[in-house]
Amino acid sequence: MRALLPDTPTVTQRISGLLLVLFLASCGGESVAEISEASDDAPSEISRSVSAAPPQDDQGDAIEESARRSERGLKRFGVTPHFGDLDTMVERRVIRVLTVYGPGRYFLEDGPRGTVQEYADKLQKVVNEAFKTGLLTVQVAVIPVARDELFPALESGYGDIVMAGTTITETRREAVDFTNPVSKPLKELLITGPSAPPVASLADLAGKTVYVRLSSSYAESIRNLSRDLVEQGKAAIRIEAVDESLEDEDLIEMVNAGLLPWAVVDSYKPQMWREVFDRVTVREDLVLREGARLGWALRPDSPKLKNFLNTFLQDNREGTLFGNIIRNRYIRDFDWTENAAGAEELTRYRALSALFRKYGTDYGMDPTLLAAQGFQESRLDQSVRSHVGAVGVMQLLPSTAEDKNVDIPNIHELEPNIEAGAKYMAFLKERYFSGPELEGINGSLLALASYNAGPGRIRRLRRVAEERGYDPNQWFDNVEVIVAEQVGRETVQYVANIFKYYLTYRWINSADAERAAARRATGIEDSP
Repeated sequence: MRALLPDTPTVTQRISGLLLVLFLASCGGESVAEISEASDDAPSEISRSVSAAPPQDDQGDAIEESARRSERGLKRFGVTPHFGDLDTMVERRVIRVLTVYGPGRYFLEDGPRGTVQEYADKLQKVVNEAFKTGLLTVQVAVIPVARDELFPALESGYGDIVMAGTTITETRREAVDFTNPVSKPLKELLITGPSAPPVASLADLAGKTVYVRLSSSYAESIRNLSRDLVEQGKAAIRIEAVDESLEDEDLIEMVNAGLLPWAVVDSYKPQMWREVFDRVTVREDLVLREGARLGWALRPDSPKLKNFLNTFLQDNREGTLFGNIIRNRYIRDFDWTENAAGAEELTRYRALSALFRKYGTDYGMDPTLLAAQGFQESRLDQSVRSHVGAVGVMQLLPSTAEDKNVDIPNIHELEPNIEAGAKYMAFLKERYFSGPELEGINGSLLALASYNAGPGRIRRLRRVAEERGYDPNQWFDNVEVIVAEQVGRETVQYVANIFKYYLTYRWINSADAERAAARRATGIEDSP
């Protein structure tokens, strides 16, 4: 997930310079104040169930909504839509690369880093040498967006190249063009983890749930498999759409930790992380798509850019000295989340869920999010004490519990501890992060960041985010970026982990409800 960002103590100057170039080149010298920052987009759903073959109208609506969100979101960089081929880009002195945050791909650590940034830097050097630009250099600017916004942003003129590990498919070719492949032939295959039931063949997925980003090529492969199974008289696969902010690395991590039983990913990705995610089984025998290749996407009306990139890639893609150095440089160990759904932890969650429901409801907070926060703070263990004196499940300081805005005594006991944590979160959200502009989960995510780093600091950094052209009312990919720069990795990782646990507990709640309903339908009382 692009939320896994290492410490970034000196990134401000480099990012600011990049954005200044992008503002001037893309906006013809407009000031930031002259760029509309209005945003009326509603928060996206965390996950939702869809049929194996959703209606075309629904798919079209989703694409149009992605395009609308992309257009609004990219205004934070001062980007206005531009079209044209390579010569036009050189004249404007900017080539815009669209990508997504992700471990190894693009992240912040003493400045922008990752494979995409390395390729952007190399491309910038080659372009300026080829066009002999002298002091008036062409900048290759990397713009991170949500994954489902990549192609809409490209088609709408808010970027010129997509570098994000995208698979070349015939469906995508109908809308965009691709460079020559940047990878060797790949497979889309199933990976399984410690919580997966036995799977002998792909047919065993009939009637099962597969979690996938709807924007991915994997969703297309799963729908095709599901149709084949239905034609064979078997049950359709149930596709559960996961949040577009989750990258393949996140899904692999969640399978490794037992948060998901399985996932579909490109074959090279679990191999890259095999020393980190050692509980993942790569099922080379369960292949959904074979011979797939990755490519950089661009608009069909830019043949000069395509030819230039194909020449560039001939010298720099995977398998060349540069390509291999870059790939190996970013296979590294991040602070991966632990298993929130193991037997002991799951038992503890179910035992405490009634308290989270009670006090979440009492104080107007999402009970599942509070439980996820408790897991991050203490693994839901009331006996935990920190070196600074924080106590219990919610890791509250006694002084915080005694404050007049909380005023809950006896936080050394389990129930008052959870109540105090819920009340303090509600206070942070209501006092600092409420209002119509903070609908959905964003107010809670900002409150979580404040719980970790302090409300005064997060309020100040929201102002900095707005001054820098980011949306101060959105955590992921906006305020999160500024917090990563000026606070460091801890707070960003804190919110990111809680978000993952939140997804996990939502899925657990849904599965428990379905199981209970099935047992009631058969006349069997559910066990406690």
